[in-house]
Amino acid sequence: MSSGAPRGQGQEIRLSRGASLSDFADKINANPGSLVQEMFNLGEMVTATQSCSDDTLLLLGEHLGFTVSIVSPEDEDRELLAQFNIDLDAAVDESRLVTRPPVVTVMGHVDHGKTKLLDAIRKTNVVAGEAGGITQHIGAYQVHYEHNGEDRAITFLDTPGHEAFTAMRARGAQVTDIVILVVAADDGVMPQTVEALNHAKAAEVPIVVAVNKVDKPDANPDKVRQQLTDYGLLAEEYGGDTMFVNVAAKPGIGIDELLEAVLLTADASLELTAPIDGPAQGAVVESHLDKGRGAVSTVLVQKGTLRAGDSIVAGGAHGRVRAMLDENGNTVAEAFPARPVLVLGLTSVPGAGDTFLAAEEDRTVRQIAEQRQARRRAASFANSRTRATLENLMEQLKEGEKTSLTLVIKGDSSGSVEALEDALFKIEIPDEIQLKVIHRGVGAITESDVNLASASSDATATIIGFNVRASNKVKDMADRANVEIRYYSVIYQAIEEIEAALKGLLKPEYEEVELGTAEIREVFRSSKIGLIAGCLVRTGLIRRNAKARILRDGTVVAENVTISSLRRFKDDATEVREGFECGLTLSGFGSPQVGDVIETFEMREKPRA
Repeated sequence: MSSGAPRGQGQEIRLSRGASLSDFADKINANPGSLVQEMFNLGEMVTATQSCSDDTLLLLGEHLGFTVSIVSPEDEDRELLAQFNIDLDAAVDESRLVTRPPVVTVMGHVDHGKTKLLDAIRKTNVVAGEAGGITQHIGAYQVHYEHNGEDRAITFLDTPGHEAFTAMRARGAQVTDIVILVVAADDGVMPQTVEALNHAKAAEVPIVVAVNKVDKPDANPDKVRQQLTDYGLLAEEYGGDTMFVNVAAKPGIGIDELLEAVLLTADASLELTAPIDGPAQGAVVESHLDKGRGAVSTVLVQKGTLRAGDSIVAGGAHGRVRAMLDENGNTVAEAFPARPVLVLGLTSVPGAGDTFLAAEEDRTVRQIAEQRQARRRAASFANSRTRATLENLMEQLKEGEKTSLTLVIKGDSSGSVEALEDALFKIEIPDEIQLKVIHRGVGAITESDVNLASASSDATATIIGFNVRASNKVKDMADRANVEIRYYSVIYQAIEEIEAALKGLLKPEYEEVELGTAEIREVFRSSKIGLIAGCLVRTGLIRRNAKARILRDGTVVAENVTISSLRRFKDDATEVREGFECGLTLSGFGSPQVGDVIETFEMREKPRA
């Protein structure tokens, strides 16, 4: 016990994710240096200020006799907000509650007509502006519908349709009251239909099934109903409790019935209420960096009322609401619960799915944002560092020998960047190559991105621009620095090309292919050339400059021999085939004997699976 670190008797210590040994030392009134020594004794090299992984903190706690509990990000956030007398989970007095519109997420397989359906509902054309006809962002819209003589609002979230956006789709389900599952009547249940269904079930929200494209000649709506019974969705007409509505988005068939079904489901299954007074709280649906307007975020208010001029914090971003716009670009003075609005005025771009809240003072939101940023930074450092143990030091040295593809990812919105990165890391690649993302960000490709890519320690990084471009000045700078910039507007195209690039980094694999064998029948001595072997080709062929091995009585007596010259009678030959005689000289083997067998082969590149 030379280090002098105090020992605990099972006392509990609460540490945040990514805490350092200095933070640990503060909790137990110890010298950080003594904890560094303790970690070294345990076979790990950790500095006093380095962010530690959860495992490292738990290991040290166990060693010193303390019970370490890692505070979850959610609990940490609650504790942080409690310092400012903000309680997100506080019970709301029922007298303050008012009925709010349902929030509906549209989900389903790619190309089953989700955006076309929203088009029909909103009477606008969104899909024409989407790359490849696939929704690349979450969009939020509110529509009004007359139900039982009353004007009712419904908020719709349009989630991306491609499977790579699973993370964003899951987030779409988190703020959702009802899911509309769109299934094409001519295509049936597909993999992403099941994926979307699982997300909806995990979020424990009621589902309304829109059987789309019923106007097509090969449509079979009954088959869709039958298929979905296997996944626990039984139609009302079959005695179940799920509403199925036949629709055709293009001609606008069944739209009213679908909205009716949504409102009936909301009234029957859910009590949708929220307080409209008090500071606003909610979720960030999507964010991007606009050249003229700065950070722009689509937020969905869940409690309270958001007004222009409010100070808000969203994730690690903060600011004052400079302006609020609806889905049509019109200015909105205040946003009530379940109202999606575009907010201008944040200092940076929050992540899709971050919570936002309004506070009375600018100072409060700035302090909350700064502490969240610091906490996230520490947690990401802890996650990105591999534990430096004495045993894996040699492994880390070998890591340097691996081939890596290094990327800088820039996109037009935080959700796209996150989903693209998530999809790239799911690509299955062999152990000898690795994919590294050294920077990700929202907005146009800048000079600092090029500098970062060219200064990458492994090799020059490739910059991926997703729906963003570089200016001519930045392009010239990239050309001079030999940095490649690749542009994409459809996510699966980026995934396919990067997967191909990763496979291209693999060192070629070779396999030995036997060419032929020859038996030495006679050995001649030449003063000019040396020993010449007179041979009969037994199988295959013998080729000049081919690699060979010599077998004597079935035992290999020489490896790595080369057929340096090959003659048939007095003429030079490139190759001699089975059944013919030849004379040859062997480079790398000086004692051929009669009866030896020469086995020739070549190394051919093996196609990778």
